Amino acid sequence: MPELPEVETTARGLIPILRGQKITTVQVRVKKLRWDLPKNLGRDLTDATVTAITRRAKYMVLRLDTGQNWIVHLGMSGRMHRINADQWQTPLKHDHLLLRLANDICVAFNDPRKFGMMDIVAADKIDIYRHFAHLGAEPLVRGFDGEYLFEQLQRRKIAVKLAIMDQKLVVGVGNIYASEALYRARISPKRPAHKISRAECDKLAQAIKDVLRLAIKAGGSSLRDYVQSDGKIGHFQDDFAVYGRTGQPCPACHKAKKPCKIEKFTQGGRSTFWCNNTQS
Repeated sequence: MPELPEVETTARGLIPILRGQKITTVQVRVKKLRWDLPKNLGRDLTDATVTAITRRAKYMVLRLDTGQNWIVHLGMSGRMHRINADQWQTPLKHDHLLLRLANDICVAFNDPRKFGMMDIVAADKIDIYRHFAHLGAEPLVRGFDGEYLFEQLQRRKIAVKLAIMDQKLVVGVGNIYASEALYRARISPKRPAHKISRAECDKLAQAIKDVLRLAIKAGGSSLRDYVQSDGKIGHFQDDFAVYGRTGQPCPACHKAKKPCKIEKFTQGGRSTFWCNNTQS
């Protein structure tokens, strides 16, 4: 599933395509993705101009000059990208929504597994929107730091990896980036969250920021379906330290006399990758 870096990369890629452009024609080709689409989605988008594209957690927020926000979630396999005129005339099987802009550029939302979602929300209701109201801190803002993380973790007795994947604590830190950040901070994913020290929280908060920023710079991680808005794959998977590297030498201690290897185990139904020697 696309995580924060993939959604951020997609949003940034759409800015030069959509921002400031008027949507002239909309094809809504399905009634439902993960949930039912708004009945008036096509009408609400038609003749609206996209004034800004931002991100909240794993959702893209496209602001419209009508005073509404178009909320888009990529789900597990969704992508939103520019298409050519031929594809507008003969959409692909999983092109569920298509836009034509005033400058004749066309954009498609394609989602083979139909786990994405879309909604229309009034600008003055965005903070209380049902999918946003419970969300925790954005990890890339100044307010997310060791102090905030320490305060939050003190309330939780679950494993620290599961805690930082909790969207009520911090948004967008999915399975890949949780494993990578904990490795970078040299903290065992098995440690109870409330036993992480204040100093360790400083390291972990910074590691989360660093990993996410590096992933965004690399265009995200392409493991299965994900590609950027221009159709290119992301490349952060080439820089994984632990994720998916079971049995390979730990990058931090590969020069030791007896170098350890990356191990894998299951936490909360998800695969966790770590170095038993480096992370304590």
